[in-house]
Amino acid sequence: MDTPNRKQDALNYHSKGRPGKIQVIPTKPTNSQRDLTMAYSPGVAEPCLRIAENVDDVYKYTAKGNLVGVISNGTAVLGLGNIGPEASKPVMEGKGLLFKIYADIDVFDLEINATTVDEFVTIVKALEPTFGGINLEDIGAPACFEIERRLKAEMKIPVMHDDQHGTAIISGAALLNACEIQGKKLDKIKMVVNGAGAAAVSCSKIYLSLGVKQENLVMFDINGLITPDRQDLDEMRLQFATERKDIKTLTDALKGADVLIGLSAGNCVTPDMLKGMAKNPIVFAMANPEPEIAYDLAIKARKDIIIATGRSDFPNQVNNVLGFPYIFRGALDVRASAINEEMKLAAVHAIANMAKKSVPEAVNQAYNARNLKFGRDYIIPKPMDQRLITEVSAAVAKAAIDSGVARKTITDWDAYTEQLRSRIGPDDKLLRNITNQAKSNPKRVVFADADNYKILRAAQIVKDEKIATPILLGDEAKIKAIIKQHDMDFGDVKIIDPHYGAENTEKYANYLFEHRQRRGITLYEARKLLSDYNYYGACMVEFGEADALISGLSKNYATTIKPALQIIGVQKGVSRVAGMYLMITPKGPVFFGDTTVNVDPTVEELVEITVLIEKSVKQFNISPRVAVLSYSNFGSNEGPIPEGTREVVRRLHKHHPDMVVDGDMQANFALNAEMLADNFPFSTLKGKAANTLIFPNLESGNIAYKLLQEIGGAEAVGPILLGLKKSVHILQLGSSVREIVNMVTIAVVDAQAKEQNQ
Repeated sequence: MDTPNRKQDALNYHSKGRPGKIQVIPTKPTNSQRDLTMAYSPGVAEPCLRIAENVDDVYKYTAKGNLVGVISNGTAVLGLGNIGPEASKPVMEGKGLLFKIYADIDVFDLEINATTVDEFVTIVKALEPTFGGINLEDIGAPACFEIERRLKAEMKIPVMHDDQHGTAIISGAALLNACEIQGKKLDKIKMVVNGAGAAAVSCSKIYLSLGVKQENLVMFDINGLITPDRQDLDEMRLQFATERKDIKTLTDALKGADVLIGLSAGNCVTPDMLKGMAKNPIVFAMANPEPEIAYDLAIKARKDIIIATGRSDFPNQVNNVLGFPYIFRGALDVRASAINEEMKLAAVHAIANMAKKSVPEAVNQAYNARNLKFGRDYIIPKPMDQRLITEVSAAVAKAAIDSGVARKTITDWDAYTEQLRSRIGPDDKLLRNITNQAKSNPKRVVFADADNYKILRAAQIVKDEKIATPILLGDEAKIKAIIKQHDMDFGDVKIIDPHYGAENTEKYANYLFEHRQRRGITLYEARKLLSDYNYYGACMVEFGEADALISGLSKNYATTIKPALQIIGVQKGVSRVAGMYLMITPKGPVFFGDTTVNVDPTVEELVEITVLIEKSVKQFNISPRVAVLSYSNFGSNEGPIPEGTREVVRRLHKHHPDMVVDGDMQANFALNAEMLADNFPFSTLKGKAANTLIFPNLESGNIAYKLLQEIGGAEAVGPILLGLKKSVHILQLGSSVREIVNMVTIAVVDAQAKEQNQ
């Protein structure tokens, strides 16, 4: 929903803090004067001279080999049209961000004032010494066709216009698999292409390369069927002209058609049109944000249909991010001089083949699916599948070598695959995977203290993003005033004010009295307690009227956790709850515990806390490597803390032999695999860095995560409350809207897991 408030969110996202979305980060030390003399004058002269002697050494001494130029003139920006180069910059920065997070490719985005083909080609061609590849973006047709053709012919680095080829490659893979599932032969299918822009033309060309017959393909643009007698068409579109006289309209064309490719406008196809298609039809409704026909309408009209869209909230999303990062990754790694048809087709087949392979549990978990497998609702891989970088990039690199455009040969493909894996760690995608998992099965989340702007903004976001269904708990008049003041739209979201005889108060009071009457609580006091949002919210979760509770923005931790402990209680076999933070660091995710609950745990309590945290880390589909920390390394110091942590590890090794855990150890050794292996080769962490840190007391854990957050630049997600029977999570005092949204997402995934374990 494109509300004014949501628009403001987008503006805030791009403007708050450092404006924009990307920055340049040094990759070499710059801390000393010597470092600076190496980085610039006089040390920089040596690589300059080497490159002058041998120009190919530019790949050895500079970032060129991992640098792509994302270039636009702003003449066809998204669905916004010709809005100019400056207005295209947010999109180009976003494209650069995707290159980095999916394939570890650096990007300079360039928005150029060049409206003619000659101007554009002259500027970009002059930039060849800077870049290892060029990604053209958001350039209007028909100029985009000629610009790409000339740049590919005149430059010796890979050039690709992703608007043309990205959708073509991904939908080509989807078409191969959809035809296989539906029992159709590519050379026999009758195809209708609705749309005749750059993407439609490129898609059609790649379908022909895959085996579709030209005489079996008809194309429509906004003015109707593409025919040879039309005077308003350029050469690129005329190649798809048909002389068939039995077709006047899209409805006519779809009668008996096997495949509909939609690259046009939303809601231009009706269920009746689909009913006229052949048996087992294939529909790719790829208009964004609204497909040519809504997914629900399509599957209702035809039970035998396979449908793909450009949307992430339906199966079979045709998403360019499945292709371009990995195509350029493979091309750069072999220093390809071009991205040719062989490389594009290699990407098509690699993506198609991936969908037929067993899906990793991490992907199932990210989409809250029990068993994604090749079939009608899974014809192409999911964007979060980390195998894409190895499968697609390697296929593209091999095709470049085999077709003769590679200037560097790969001989050890296993080593190359491992190098690709190392580029993108699970940390880079962890929060996105968790968000996808939450979206796959949203839960009802009750927000205590909802009469607060930040809480309401977070609730609005998770509602709009379909992460959760919010229930607002607080002063109703204040909530409605804030909603009105900030132009929020909550629709029919439930607002509950316990101060004014809210529903179920008596039922909750009786329950609280029954469970706490021998702890000094009378029925009168129970009713009074339920005016507290935390007591009322905890009762809602306990009675199944909400799935999770979020609270604590304006109250201290102890006050907020007490009602949850009294009403919901701990899981079976658990004697105490614990708190954990997920720290998103440049080196990967690291889990810290206990950081919020247990002040000075005994050995027995620390063992239980470690078990709780280790199980929780596994829920994120990460294999825990646990380090129990102290100021000692394997007995190098004596004292209550190192002696206690050694006993904790001894008990864990004895009673939980499958747990990968060691200690006592100092934090630097726990996090530095090389130091650990060199100095303590006997460690059960086996030379790998720990990703789960158990602190000996609350003081050390709390100080550590806050220092890392403020000085180390890590993003802290938490505190994540462990050990309760149901999903309750308590915010850090003064949490930002982003932090609240992250906690709601964690709470939803936690509720999903607890529901499955019931």
